[in-house]
Amino acid sequence: MLSEERSREEELPKSRRELRRQRRKEKGLAGLIARRRASGRSKKSAEKIPFTEAVPKSRRELRAQRRKKKGGGPAEFILTIIVAFALVFGVVQPFIVQAFRIPSESMVPTLEVKDRILANKFIYRFSEPERGDIVVFDSLESDDDNTLIKRVVGVEGDEIRVQGGLLFVNGEPQEEPYLNQEETFRGYYGPATVPEGHVFVMGDNRGNSADSRVFGPLPLDNVKGEAFLRFWPISKIGGL
Repeated sequence: MLSEERSREEELPKSRRELRRQRRKEKGLAGLIARRRASGRSKKSAEKIPFTEAVPKSRRELRAQRRKKKGGGPAEFILTIIVAFALVFGVVQPFIVQAFRIPSESMVPTLEVKDRILANKFIYRFSEPERGDIVVFDSLESDDDNTLIKRVVGVEGDEIRVQGGLLFVNGEPQEEPYLNQEETFRGYYGPATVPEGHVFVMGDNRGNSADSRVFGPLPLDNVKGEAFLRFWPISKIGGL
């Protein structure tokens, strides 16, 4: 009797709540199995497909890619140079910077004939030339409108003397590694004191330079600026 009653209880229809629970369990188990099967297939397919995007690029390819991103190239560089020269010679030149062409051999070997330099026209509005500065200036001769270039070797109050080609400033011999050693000057000058409002200038090519030894101390009013950069020839571009 007991066994019959138990079998009847097992065959009794389940309630709706129990049926819903059973469906959820079945769905959950089936979904888990399906997901595992799908993930297994995706791994196998990933192993079959070669991953080409991660291959590192060569340096040449990377540089080409950077150029494409930046744009420009040679055309942009040339345009930049043109704009820079336009600014210097068209806008900046009258007030701050001016270009000059070297007319003689008086500054060899520092500067050669036909070299082109830039001079700062603004600097001497706030300060005066110092020893060692390379200055451009108007000629002292009234009938000569050329612009000359020399090196300042003495300033106001200095005593200048040249003995056997050696420069003395206030009695002290000067070291001048920039001089032209192929055409040395062995002469004498002075002594002479640089007056107020003047500087004493000499060329680096002492044996072939008409400078303050010839025309005397240079008035500051004649000084146009300080040469600071050679821009031609391109092979010698650099500061002075």
